[in-house]
Amino acid sequence: MLSKYKLNQLYFKDTQFANLMTRRIFNVLLIANPYDAFMLEDDGRIDEKIFNEYTSLSLRYPPRFSQVSTEEEAWELLEKMPFDLVICMPGTGDNDSFDIGRHIKAKYNHIPIVILTPFSHGITKRIINEDLSAFEYVFCWLGNTDLLVSIIKLMEDKMNLEHDVNEVGVQLILLVEDGIRFYSSILPNLYKFVLKQSQEVSTEALNAHQRTLRMRGRPKIILARTYQEAVELYRKYRNNILGVITDVRFPKVERGGKDELAGIKLCAEIRKNDPFVPLIVQSSESENALYAAKYGASFIDKNSKKMDVDLRRIVSENFGFGDFVFRNPDTGEEIARVRNLKELQNILFAVPAESFLYHISRNHVSRWLYSRAMFPVAEFLRPITWNSLQDVDAHRKIIFEAIVKYRKMKNQGVVAVFKRDRFDRYSNFARIGDGSLGGKGRGLAFIDNMVKIHPNSRSSRMPP
Repeated sequence: MLSKYKLNQLYFKDTQFANLMTRRIFNVLLIANPYDAFMLEDDGRIDEKIFNEYTSLSLRYPPRFSQVSTEEEAWELLEKMPFDLVICMPGTGDNDSFDIGRHIKAKYNHIPIVILTPFSHGITKRIINEDLSAFEYVFCWLGNTDLLVSIIKLMEDKMNLEHDVNEVGVQLILLVEDGIRFYSSILPNLYKFVLKQSQEVSTEALNAHQRTLRMRGRPKIILARTYQEAVELYRKYRNNILGVITDVRFPKVERGGKDELAGIKLCAEIRKNDPFVPLIVQSSESENALYAAKYGASFIDKNSKKMDVDLRRIVSENFGFGDFVFRNPDTGEEIARVRNLKELQNILFAVPAESFLYHISRNHVSRWLYSRAMFPVAEFLRPITWNSLQDVDAHRKIIFEAIVKYRKMKNQGVVAVFKRDRFDRYSNFARIGDGSLGGKGRGLAFIDNMVKIHPNSRSSRMPP
């Protein structure tokens, strides 16, 4: 049964994280009147606030903001330097921000333009009748500086999505929501959670350089605002979706009327193809919880004061973030908890068969590995389903061997930083302190790295 998987010949190639997230937003033009700009800064410079946010989340390359108050000033700056994003706020000098954005888009079609507006009923009514085709998104300013980070990350995720998925199989979270105020509130919460989780997972890397690069493999967040857009994204990236978060009432097509059950229809469409991908339904109408349950989706009440807390908890439990928890399938009781790959390897053969079967039959293990950017081993394990094998012990053996091979590959050619509490017994070289390796140690580390780069030479014999 195991012979067809050729475990003795299994060899993983390392993920080239340096090839991910290659398109970045470095320069942002903010068009806002002095008061709105001051409101965004909240008594401090925008650059400083963004830098502090990036630092707290272990992110690199914070963008530089240039602020102008009129359309004329915007044209002057656009002629002088390249911009990767333009953010327009209403009430800009003597001009209208929507018109300014359209004028800029007509000349600089390659620059994405975003509208950022304070929430008011007047603006809401205007947006309903406004032609927004020139703008990537419209956001509602709710007084949270995290929104600026979310806008930048959302744009970068969109720019890099297709390349990174095709390159290594990066995962994505699909958020379906047309309410400007709601997605302006949800995105900062969701991004902060995902970035913090990725930051914690990156501690499994062997040195600081690998930790930084591994952050590039975090799950991306993609926003869809219509049923048509959501279905197209799902069909294109269905094998790379970590989970779906959807509203219930939103338009079928752009500028179309709202469908009262569009989100439920989306869940039904997804369930035709994948019975286990995690679904979260958000609605202000509690009766939609029954529809959500029909398709095995979690339900979040938008009217709840702890909506943000509920979202983080359910995403953590269902999308593969945090610790992997083995549970009793009948009672839901926790049986075992693992924090990293090494602990998973050590406990595999001790988990009761019924719990192990429950998790492997729902792709929980591969989803957990995907969320931690362990793409090679996740890709290998995902197609090995219960239907294809139907042998619990064989599954244990395959997962165990795959983890061993992956850990050996990750350690080969790398000089790890020695830490007593996280030392990996598969490490070939570990550095204690910050001093030089020395000639002999460096030579051996170099040979180890060459073997990793040229795996086909691993059976060659060295001359005496």
